[in-house]
Amino acid sequence: MASSSPGRTPLRVALLGYGIAGRYIHTPLIQGVDGLVLQVVASRQEEAVRSTLPHVTFCGSHEAGATHPDVDLVVIATANDLHFPLAEAALRAGKHVVVDKPFTITLAEARALRALAASRGLLLSVFHNRRWDTDFLALRALLAEGTLGHVAHVESRFDRFRPEVRSQWREQMVPGAGVWFDLGPHLVDQALQLFGLPDSVSGTREALREGAFVDDWFQYTLVYPRRQVVLQASMLVAARMPRFAVHGARGSWLALGRDPHVPRLVMGDSPEGTGWGEAPVRDGAPTVASVGDYRLYYAGIRDALLGGAPNPVTPVQAVVVQAVLEAGIEAQASGRAQPLALTEAERAAFDAGAD
Repeated sequence: MASSSPGRTPLRVALLGYGIAGRYIHTPLIQGVDGLVLQVVASRQEEAVRSTLPHVTFCGSHEAGATHPDVDLVVIATANDLHFPLAEAALRAGKHVVVDKPFTITLAEARALRALAASRGLLLSVFHNRRWDTDFLALRALLAEGTLGHVAHVESRFDRFRPEVRSQWREQMVPGAGVWFDLGPHLVDQALQLFGLPDSVSGTREALREGAFVDDWFQYTLVYPRRQVVLQASMLVAARMPRFAVHGARGSWLALGRDPHVPRLVMGDSPEGTGWGEAPVRDGAPTVASVGDYRLYYAGIRDALLGGAPNPVTPVQAVVVQAVLEAGIEAQASGRAQPLALTEAERAAFDAGAD
């Protein structure tokens, strides 16, 4: 991992939330990037924080962590419905902010945070770590080479086999719960990075497991000229399905298996370990070997704040993801494909790669 320039003061980070995402994903990634120091952790799990991170400052309140005077960057890894108020509080306190996906619950909230960050001259970003998955990087390189010719049909899916409904908030009737807000942002962001803005979104989400309170399955299609990109997720798939199935005028390409980053981080492996670039089995066209590394996201945040590099995930990109999520919900409710409710300025900013 590239280090920051000599003599620069490390960025002091506050992490809000110490559940699975905060403890097992954000913490080791932040600690694995030179130029960042985890200074504050705000959580209701005091014992877990003090036993695993004895040298950090503990806050029992998320709000206190968001506005702590001794931090430069606030990372929000709480329940989804807290993303907006905590990000707003941190920005108003003059902090740079990283929000775990989903950015917000509504498009209006996403727009409000983007405008607030711009008015304060602060960095605002979303942790779309799946841009650094090994299979995604390989697919992006393959498309750039044009090996498959015109790609007309893409299937991108995240599946799990969890037939029993858990008591965790993600599976309960709370704002921002369900797999469309949990796994959907990953799939949507990857599709937008590969193919740009779709003309419309169609599809539906459902609760299929016995006793399910919120959606545990979805199938949405992003409609482009001469291209259909199908996004799918389910909690009831035990079989090994292709992670990507990409079909073009010159052939097809499949990626089988799951990227190893998240499972290995949750098992406690260090991001410094070897073998992180091991790719799933692939069939079809040859691929360019690409090594995924989630630390590159936080290195990009560091470089944006200390060296003027581009923000790795810009606020307008986060707004567009939220617009797709909202269009999907409206498509289900109406039974018709829905366009993205974006302004011309938002579309232009996204297409230009600006913020």
